[in-house]
Amino acid sequence: MSSQKISETTCGVYIISPTPFTEDGRLDLASTDTLLDFYDAKGVTGITILGVLGEAGKLTPDEATQFLDHVMKRVDGTLPIVVGASNPGTDNLVRFANRAMEKGAAGLMIAPLPGLKTDDQIYAYWETVLSRLGPDIPVCYQDYPQTTQVVTSVSVLNRLIDDFPNFVMLKHEEGSGLSKITKLRERSDSGKGRRVSILVGNGGLYLPQELRRGVDGAMTGFAYPEMLVEVCAKFHAGAVEEAENLFDIYLPILRHEQQLGFGLAVRKEILRRRGAIACSITRHPGPRLTARDHQELDELMARLDAKLGK
Repeated sequence: MSSQKISETTCGVYIISPTPFTEDGRLDLASTDTLLDFYDAKGVTGITILGVLGEAGKLTPDEATQFLDHVMKRVDGTLPIVVGASNPGTDNLVRFANRAMEKGAAGLMIAPLPGLKTDDQIYAYWETVLSRLGPDIPVCYQDYPQTTQVVTSVSVLNRLIDDFPNFVMLKHEEGSGLSKITKLRERSDSGKGRRVSILVGNGGLYLPQELRRGVDGAMTGFAYPEMLVEVCAKFHAGAVEEAENLFDIYLPILRHEQQLGFGLAVRKEILRRRGAIACSITRHPGPRLTARDHQELDELMARLDAKLGK
């Protein structure tokens, strides 16, 4: 069982893992093993499972538990695993969260309940969730309003950070949200509040700018995780221009993979082509690639290989 828990000082790349399925739509645990090995070989700091792009909402409770248990047994403490525990029912959320921690999870990733509108509603929801989980279970707040339709203000985040020590990380992926990073960092840097880890999403699409604004790394999915790892490592070693130049090489395929509602199918197909999983299927109503989509992907991957000298 892993003793590695996420904290305010967590940095690096926590890759968001898809959930592999077989051609007939069942959980593919053999591909889960090869995918975990692939991520480990690419140098990720940790892995996050059962997130939005892990198609967690399309799994039955039994499947989610089976997948959690399999991943934790396979990894066996060698890498920290953050577990997505979002659920519309707080009792279900807490029950699954406790199981994940008992299995050795490094922490939980939780998004606010969709439909919350006001600052008071958002704070009240998190007050209940964080209190019921207790101070010993570290939580990553998934700030992803593009999906949840919940826009969390900086003032609410600051209140939660001040009031709940188990809020240790923000997964920042609000569109056009660079100023939020700056405001959070300015407050903690001036000693007015606790500093928490900030890892970013959106595939790393804005990673160089986010790193310049003080984030600690990425918690996102990309079919070339080695790019995220190398860019963060170079940046934190002071080789900022080298980091930007490497990022630029991957940008066309990264941008292609970030198409809303379509990118998961692209990511899974690239992972299949790279030998990480056996099948790129997404569960209905997930997208399917057409012949033209495959041709575009051929071209993008060939251009990337040429730029990398492969």
